[in-house]
Amino acid sequence: MTTTTAPRPKPRERVLDAAARLFIREGVHAVGVDRLALEAQVSKRSIYQHFESKDAIVAEMLTEYGPRVVAGYFSQGDDGRTPRERTLHVYDALHRAAEAGDYFGCPFVNVATELRDREHPAAQVAQHFKGELTAYFQRQAEAAGAASPHVLAVQLTLLFDGASASAALCGGTPLAARLAAETLWDAAVSPSR
Repeated sequence: MTTTTAPRPKPRERVLDAAARLFIREGVHAVGVDRLALEAQVSKRSIYQHFESKDAIVAEMLTEYGPRVVAGYFSQGDDGRTPRERTLHVYDALHRAAEAGDYFGCPFVNVATELRDREHPAAQVAQHFKGELTAYFQRQAEAAGAASPHVLAVQLTLLFDGASASAALCGGTPLAARLAAETLWDAAVSPSR
């Protein structure tokens, strides 16, 4: 019996993986390039051959990491769920992520808040992914015939961000977040739709 091992990821991939682990767990400012190089098992020289700056690493990490994050929240394709069920699935997924014990809040909000610069390349990436969440909620609201789909979508995004922050601070998400999402949805979408 022979065992094959997967090839070791390339230095660029190792840097991005290490950046995702460290920046999300400890924060962007708390992790220097030396620490990142050590964690990724690459030289600082190698880091700067692949990335022009630490800012570029943060932005690229969010670009690479973002699709995996949002995929865990969105229902995929036509899964037979109603728009309401697809919307509430987001809060159920957040609850599961928070219950896992290694949840540090929404990575997009955390990075953008820490950077405090809306024009920073990483903040731009974070805004993009937060916009995807709002767009997802808006598509569900439109499909259900909500009177003001965009308003409902923004409300649901704000609720998600608050529930994420609460989960990071307190561990787990309160049932109140899902109940609030249900209340918002039911108030915005008439029962006949």
